[in-house]
Amino acid sequence: MSETAIVKTGLPQIDVVRRTARIGAEIRNVKLSGDLPHQVITAINRLLLEHKVIFFRDQHHLDDAEQQRFAARLGKLVPHPLATTKGTISEFDSVRGGGRADLWHADGTFLDAYFKILVLRGVVIPQFGGETIWSNTAAAYLDLPPPLQRLADQLWAVHSNVFDYAGIARARDVDKKYFDEVFTRTIFEAEHPVVRVHPETGERALVLGCLMQRFIDVPKYDGQKLFDLFHSHITASENTTRWSWKEGDIAIWDNRVTHHCAVNDYGDQHRIVRRVDVDVDVPISVDGRRSVKRLKVEQPPMEVA
Repeated sequence: MSETAIVKTGLPQIDVVRRTARIGAEIRNVKLSGDLPHQVITAINRLLLEHKVIFFRDQHHLDDAEQQRFAARLGKLVPHPLATTKGTISEFDSVRGGGRADLWHADGTFLDAYFKILVLRGVVIPQFGGETIWSNTAAAYLDLPPPLQRLADQLWAVHSNVFDYAGIARARDVDKKYFDEVFTRTIFEAEHPVVRVHPETGERALVLGCLMQRFIDVPKYDGQKLFDLFHSHITASENTTRWSWKEGDIAIWDNRVTHHCAVNDYGDQHRIVRRVDVDVDVPISVDGRRSVKRLKVEQPPMEVA
């Protein structure tokens, strides 16, 4: 990376290396902890709003507790509603199932108020493969021609944690088991605007992803065509950045203005990442309406033969 790619932040110890023009930056010379000075936390928040996803290498000193202490400096920690462990840290293990999130999504959109910021740590990383891709959904919205922007502004959609996971190519039995016993043990549904207004930047961003079930008041056939059209802008290469993980890496992203996908190209190698979810808010449409909860159903426990 050339020195011309390094952007100074005003804090002498921090360098910012942009990943692409539209999304992503690597932040250098910062040792993350819960004890960082206020001005560094302020700079991290500002960089996150600007670049949507930011990366930190060589954070090997972080354990679960310190990852949570640092994340708490960014906002209130919230437990994942489908977590199998107590506390506010979630583990995604490719061996145990549920660790291969290889479909484009924003986390938690089956909730009316979903996560603002996510902090992910690489714990066990494959020797090859296992990268993650993020997309700037505000840039994707801006790429739409004005008539399509106006159409998207008016649309709403239903999101749910129940989708055809079993129909995904290369889904393993352990992943299907995780989906049936963990991911859908409580069924959630929410209605979101297809375009939400970012509460801090004012940007308009698309809200789609694999958790979106259908557009409201749009027939299924037409809805699929619309989804494919809008989604093609989210996944356009110029709107994305790709991160090659190393153990000890930290990725932080603004879940309100990004989608992401974990590439499932590492075969039977072991991959473990641990995530902390920071704060929630309710999306607001361009005309000021708020997302709403439609459904929450607790599934009965599975009988053991």
